[in-house]
Amino acid sequence: MTKAQTTTMATTASAREAYCSVEQQLSVLFRRARALSAEMGRRVHPDLEPGAYGLLIRLDEVSPARPSDLATYFGVGKATISRQLKALEELGLIRREPDSLDGRAHLLALTEEGKQRLDRARDARQKALRERLDTWPEDEVWLLARMLARLNSLTADDLI
Repeated sequence: MTKAQTTTMATTASAREAYCSVEQQLSVLFRRARALSAEMGRRVHPDLEPGAYGLLIRLDEVSPARPSDLATYFGVGKATISRQLKALEELGLIRREPDSLDGRAHLLALTEEGKQRLDRARDARQKALRERLDTWPEDEVWLLARMLARLNSLTADDLI
């Protein structure tokens, strides 16, 4: 075996190990993120479904929004998003408004109570994040943010 072949094999094995490590770390991150989202959802409202916390955050970012746009953003079906939105509306966290551009459609927005509850939960989440990353140098926190943004931009159109 030539030196070039040996180097290529070592690089390939090293690359495989690197991708396995990324996969493992993402798996841990996703599991913990789901658990944290469920906890944050309970902070917003004790009856909130775990997946609905992210929906409230998205509504806060893009409100008012059409249900179909939210379904597309999260990569779920209209029936799934409709069920979650109905639960949020019943809890008094979101409201529906007629869409002035399309009389058949409606737009969704957070209620004042929904906004206040979400803000309190987000403040608690950010405080916990600051406490965990407080020992990191600020430039590393920025690096983490940039790398996560870079990963998110790569996966914007498909799920890992």
